[in-house]
Amino acid sequence: MKKYILALDSGTVKNRAVLFDRTGRMAGYAERPLTVTHRHPGWAEQDAEEIYEIQRLVAAEALRRSGIEASEVEAIGITNQRETTVLWDRATGEPIAPAICWQSQQSLGELRRLQEAEGIAEEFRQKTSMVFTPYFSISKIIWLLDHVPGAREKAEAGDLLFGTVDSWLLYRLSGDRIHATDCSNASRTMLFHLKELRWDATLLAHAGIPEGIMPVVYPTSAFYGTTAKEVFGVEIPITALAGNQQADLFGQRCFAPGMAKNTYGKGSFFLLNTGDRLLPSQNGLNTTIAWTFGNATTYALEGSVMVAGYALDWLEGLGLITSPEEATALAGTAKESGLYFVPAFRGLSAPYWDAGARGMLLGLSETTTRADIARAALSSMAYRIRDIAEALGADIPVPLAELSADGGGAKSDLLMQLQADILGLPVRRQETEEMTARGIAFLAGLATGFWRSVEELARLPQKTRLFTPKLSPEEREAHYDGWQSAVLQVMGWSGR
Repeated sequence: MKKYILALDSGTVKNRAVLFDRTGRMAGYAERPLTVTHRHPGWAEQDAEEIYEIQRLVAAEALRRSGIEASEVEAIGITNQRETTVLWDRATGEPIAPAICWQSQQSLGELRRLQEAEGIAEEFRQKTSMVFTPYFSISKIIWLLDHVPGAREKAEAGDLLFGTVDSWLLYRLSGDRIHATDCSNASRTMLFHLKELRWDATLLAHAGIPEGIMPVVYPTSAFYGTTAKEVFGVEIPITALAGNQQADLFGQRCFAPGMAKNTYGKGSFFLLNTGDRLLPSQNGLNTTIAWTFGNATTYALEGSVMVAGYALDWLEGLGLITSPEEATALAGTAKESGLYFVPAFRGLSAPYWDAGARGMLLGLSETTTRADIARAALSSMAYRIRDIAEALGADIPVPLAELSADGGGAKSDLLMQLQADILGLPVRRQETEEMTARGIAFLAGLATGFWRSVEELARLPQKTRLFTPKLSPEEREAHYDGWQSAVLQVMGWSGR
């Protein structure tokens, strides 16, 4: 009997491989860092070959360290940084240019030209429920087709393939045989019809993207094929693909409509399960596909914050802190509460979507200390999630009851308490690690019968800690009013 599921978790700054047994326990683990390059301000690119090679290496390393044989692995699930765009040559399998990362702003001009084309903005909104932003894959594909010599001609001749990182890894792991993606990742391109679950030919035509470069779309939890024998020495079924935030939602067991999670990483990603209801946001959020099983589709509302933990990296680069842990320790000693840090280094994302915003520290005085700045940085992460919760409250009829939390930032007790205080809601931190990998393992295992149902998954052991609000409603609203005033100051700053 096969004993393990192997989760391949390809993030922005590192790749992980995690083995899980039937109890949901981690039985093996390995990770290695990835390189992100910034050739120009606002650009972020990666080497797709490096992404694959490191993912393959950490998978082999996790098996070796744990003493588990590849023949004991029932299935593989792949979860990935979303929206990051790769174009590669169909004949050689080689990328034609660096992968453009999800957070890159280099395709902003392409996006604006598309957005300004007469009469198409509403069609995109109706079919994809997405806000126009360079975050999604559509403008990145256009940029590559227009800026890489010969790319458009090769695409029109059927000689190029497009994929997000899940598609790229699947293609390489399968021995360059399988060009596919899942609905959750397809929904992040702004080219996928969310109701009809297909690439939309009209949207592709508006964007000037040949449909022949697009991958086949599968359900999230399904049999995609097998790894090539030379990768692990045996052929292993690949039975799930999912974007990392959707996998995380599943790993945190937000299986029912109304359940929500936020992941506190370099960015912050809030998702709320809306069940089988596709609810277009009227308030700056995006509708996305959470996962699909067979003919059943689960949707989610999402608010993405591009800069969360990156704010602490910035402080570290200035020499104000030496680590996120020190930031928390310092913040606990802060004296000033009227200091606001809006880290809009790449503009403001959900729910504002203001590309012209720029970061600011407001409320500085001669007595401001680095402890005050550290606390303002931590508080900014919590305020941004309150921004999303406010937008969400205007979109859904049922108020949020509790927020589930994970990610590196969630390890800070102070941040979790700040979040509960600013939201006015309980925050349940997942003490069990690797929620994203766990979610894709769950999805892969469901496809094979390794686990029989979500009810069985819900019964697996998990450890959490609950943080409850301590601020009075008056204090909470006074702090949030100050934050909103600070946000108004930074919006539209570019070009002032």
